[in-house]
Amino acid sequence: MPELPLLLEPEHLERCLAAPGLLIVDMRSPELYVRGHIPGAIQLNYTSLIQAVPPAMGLMAGLDRLSAVFSAIGLAPDRPVVAYDDEGGGRASRLLWTLDVLGQRQGSLLDGGLPAWVAERWPLQAGAVRPTPGQYQAVLANPAASADKDYILSRLGQSDLALLDTRSPAEYQGIEVRAARGGHIPGAVNLNWTEAMDPNRQRRFKPAAELRRRLEDIGVTPDKEVIVYCQTHHRSAHTYMVLKYLGYPRVRGYAGAWSEWGNDPTLPVA
Repeated sequence: MPELPLLLEPEHLERCLAAPGLLIVDMRSPELYVRGHIPGAIQLNYTSLIQAVPPAMGLMAGLDRLSAVFSAIGLAPDRPVVAYDDEGGGRASRLLWTLDVLGQRQGSLLDGGLPAWVAERWPLQAGAVRPTPGQYQAVLANPAASADKDYILSRLGQSDLALLDTRSPAEYQGIEVRAARGGHIPGAVNLNWTEAMDPNRQRRFKPAAELRRRLEDIGVTPDKEVIVYCQTHHRSAHTYMVLKYLGYPRVRGYAGAWSEWGNDPTLPVA
């Protein structure tokens, strides 16, 4: 099967449904999944990817756990993965970011998710698809896709760094406070993750040229290393995929996010 693009349209996926080895992952709830899903898709719980170490509520699960989770769904390092959800792509993007950190070779996001699939009247399958388990060993093969608080502290104020806060403007400004402290990481600029979505096209990505202009307007340019974060690296995982789609060469996701940073009194806040 030819390599799939990072951002996949429903029509393209429909043509590939019978391709051997393709792993389609539905990141919705089990209840919604069994009512109807893309034919052949298996269901994966979002929580299986997350490790909560309060106050940080969205850390990446440990390698042993990820090995078990991905073995159970039959993942292999060379197996192409297509992920989707029904809430704008945040959950699916978090899966794809996790796979990126692990060095997975092929991962694609279904543009517009299940709503786009349904809008184009492609078929749905009811019930559950039982995956064929395998043996997957999770390793941190691509640590450059991730950042922790120490790495961010070491880079603060450097001219080739762009910190991108993908929460709402109210969260960014400290008006809406979801941690011990409100505000943002010093030097961060704000782009609400929903700004990348086209509400008239099932929340697909907006056109690439429009996305590039918006990012460059706030100083997030491809010559910089970009670190994205939100509250738990759910919303910012979507923005991570947007930046990868646009060809930004150095992008990291901060999984500790504001739930960690905003609750740590030793870290600076703007």
